Amino acid sequence: MTVTFPLTGEPLALDLLNTLTAEGDLVADPAGLADWLDAQAGRLTPVGAAGAAEVAAVRAVREAARPALAAARRGERPPAGALAALNEALAAAPSHRALAWTREGGTTAPAHRPADPAPRLAAELAEAVADLLTDPRVGQVRECEAHDCVLLFLPAHPRRRWCVASVCGNRARVARYYARHKGQPDE
Repeated sequence: MTVTFPLTGEPLALDLLNTLTAEGDLVADPAGLADWLDAQAGRLTPVGAAGAAEVAAVRAVREAARPALAAARRGERPPAGALAALNEALAAAPSHRALAWTREGGTTAPAHRPADPAPRLAAELAEAVADLLTDPRVGQVRECEAHDCVLLFLPAHPRRRWCVASVCGNRARVARYYARHKGQPDE
């Protein structure tokens, strides 16, 4: 069994792709999407109450991101349809930066997307996918080595093999131990 929710802390695009696990779709309904958005607090503009439009928008970006990332990881050209879908999401809610002075005495320039919640969320996620696809480390994205896990991660260490070492890694170590000791008489 794999970790189902939340597996967060990877680049946002990978967190999005990891919403489709071996057990099912974590953002298949508004409640699941709301839970995932709560886990991503501070990384996305708050949506308010997630509804069917937001679920459809998120799932559309995720479905376009998957083949695009798979191709980029192999050093190949992403499918034209996937790029077109991501570009459409980006164009539906363009962003602009607005300079502001903070109480702490610094200048900020956050991005603003004047759009309805669903296209704004899709555009933010498509932007995260674009950032990952153009990242020189895109070829280092790995799939978890656990036999029943489908999650992706960007390893900070070249020897990382599992999405979550304390779950998938521990399960693999226990299985190896069991295989070594299977059939040996108890002492």
